[in-house]
Amino acid sequence: MPIYSRKIRVGVCAMDKKARSKAMSEILTRLEKFGEFEIVVFGDDVILNQPVELWPKVDALLSWFSDGFPLAKAESYSKLHHPIYMVNDLNRQWDLLDRRVVYKILKAHDIPTPPHIVANRNDPAPAGTMPTHAVDFEAENFAEYEDYVEVNGERIDKPFVEKPADAENHNICIYYPHAVGGGYKALFRKVGNQASKYYPPPVLSSEDAQKGDKKPYALVRRDTSFIYENFMSTGGTDVKVYTVGPNYAHAEARKSPVVDGRVQRDANGKEERFPVLLTPEEKEIARRVCLAFGQMVCGFDLLRTKGRSYVCDVNGWSFVKNSTKYFDDASLCLRAMILRAVAPDHRRTAQAAAEAEEQTNEREVEREEGDVETPTTPKKTGSKGVKTGAGPTKTGYGEEGPTEELRAVLAVIRHGDRTPKQKMKMKVRHAPLLDLLSRCTSGRPRKQAKLKTPKRLQELLNICRLLYSDCLKEGRRFAAAGYGDGGDAAAGPEPGPSGDAAGDSGDPDVRGAGDRAAQTREEWEEELEQWKQVVSILQEGGHFSGINRKAQLKPLAWARVPEEERGEPAADGKEPPSERVTEALLILKFGGDLTHLG
Repeated sequence: MPIYSRKIRVGVCAMDKKARSKAMSEILTRLEKFGEFEIVVFGDDVILNQPVELWPKVDALLSWFSDGFPLAKAESYSKLHHPIYMVNDLNRQWDLLDRRVVYKILKAHDIPTPPHIVANRNDPAPAGTMPTHAVDFEAENFAEYEDYVEVNGERIDKPFVEKPADAENHNICIYYPHAVGGGYKALFRKVGNQASKYYPPPVLSSEDAQKGDKKPYALVRRDTSFIYENFMSTGGTDVKVYTVGPNYAHAEARKSPVVDGRVQRDANGKEERFPVLLTPEEKEIARRVCLAFGQMVCGFDLLRTKGRSYVCDVNGWSFVKNSTKYFDDASLCLRAMILRAVAPDHRRTAQAAAEAEEQTNEREVEREEGDVETPTTPKKTGSKGVKTGAGPTKTGYGEEGPTEELRAVLAVIRHGDRTPKQKMKMKVRHAPLLDLLSRCTSGRPRKQAKLKTPKRLQELLNICRLLYSDCLKEGRRFAAAGYGDGGDAAAGPEPGPSGDAAGDSGDPDVRGAGDRAAQTREEWEEELEQWKQVVSILQEGGHFSGINRKAQLKPLAWARVPEEERGEPAADGKEPPSERVTEALLILKFGGDLTHLG
């Protein structure tokens, strides 16, 4: 019976998990509603258990590889019933099973890929043979060093990405250089909400270091062939592109698993993805990928970095998971492709081609007008520049969607890389510091003081400089007494001209308790080093600004004030304090400065 007088039989030859998925069911339902097609889903039992001679005969075939699918058997079916229109070329799907072959094809078609090298430990399997990716020989001229790997004199520096040649192996690693901490991050298929995990570099014992049989850095894997490519910073997002024919491409961005390994999900538990616009160069890349691999329905990964885009993986048959608009557009494009190939003289072929072209042209206009879909409206995702924006949207069945408008863009921005924050503590009993504490707390002995303003920090610095100078003078006492290192200075200081200790400044307010006279040389050196560090921290940078330094004075010990020394009550009738601080804890918080990387 001529095709124009009957419905076109469209076969779906794929594993049930894929062929009966929600996205595929949405598209097949739309294809049937057009009225020109009869959909025949082969099913797992037919595919796996029956000979190809008993498989249903169809006019067009939607068939693609997934885990457990007998690709060679499906290819023999297509040859048995030749000519048959295959939306995705079955023979070319063998190329997608080896990343080395994928990169070779991309390069042959001038499609940009990240700079990479290949460590071969086996040869790519010929078409028609399922690859095993077992190690057949050692990688030739492969060398590994702490911060780079090398093949045949060509070098890839860390950070780099290590990908197995097996395209079905999604265990990918990113190795980091020693300068940023080393180690590696393992990327893998989502497990719950986890998609990656960081492993620090190994810690070597002194015995291991002496033997030299272990390295102080994470070693790359050697259990199969691997591709090593430059790690490209993409701003924390990955772009997924989905084609339906060479003239239609839909793009979505998702949070990269490299960021923190946590999967970002929406209220329905689905991974959050946001539609993005493709540039003219990226649309040309999508067209070339589609034609280069003979896969009309195809998905691939795009890396955007420094104003350029690179293809880092080609997945073959892929659909957008949750987009009504995409389902409408994909069904229109598939309808046009199948009618043009199987029934070019069908009365609806020209109409279908015009409708599909209209969808592509509509995307071009929307891109030029800058229409952008909001993340909250995934059902209106577009294609070939992505459908978004306000205004009614005409679907494949003449329906109109609701009008929507972009009202706001929210961003969460984190500060850059900083040095570690640090803290220093020192017990003090010096009168100037205790007086500063009293002034900052308005005479309340149980309250701690926080010094943040430039004025207060400068006042603290002046006092600490004075105490540091006083402590330096104290060293003369040890020199005059003739004490050596570790000598006991507690026997008593040499009297000065005024009868005070030689190291005493004569000012009991500066000296505090005046108990330095009982210090040993070791205690004096320790105190001197503390004051030196305090002054160094406070005067770092030459002025007080920003948020990277602050100080606290926290009271630790108190003494009762005799009644005759308490003074008169204040004008508001408040009684003077009955105790005073005799010891406080000086706390300095510093660091957190932006690094060159930050």
